[in-house]
Amino acid sequence: MGRRTPDLGRFTDVALLVLISLAEGQKHGYRMINDIEEFSGTSLEPGTLYGALMRLEQRGWIEAVESAERRKPYRITEGGREALREQLATLRRIELAGAKRTGVAWGSS
Repeated sequence: MGRRTPDLGRFTDVALLVLISLAEGQKHGYRMINDIEEFSGTSLEPGTLYGALMRLEQRGWIEAVESAERRKPYRITEGGREALREQLATLRRIELAGAKRTGVAWGSS
């Protein structure tokens, strides 16, 4: 099954976490760091986050939002939503294959 999004390239964990965070609504960097830590348990350094934001913005998957505040909020674009849907579908297939091959059933003891 081929990907519809051209040049999806190497998809980093940080990029995935950022897109998931922004799928809920626009956020500035500090709020994203807190949100990502809350839902994933992953603690990001500001440099790591801002590097990912720059790469995602260059790909057109997120965009900065005009703001009168000092902090610069971002939002996910439709292209970013499509990339996120494709990546989540891939992760779902991987999880199902892993569960089948190891006999692990999520949610069971």
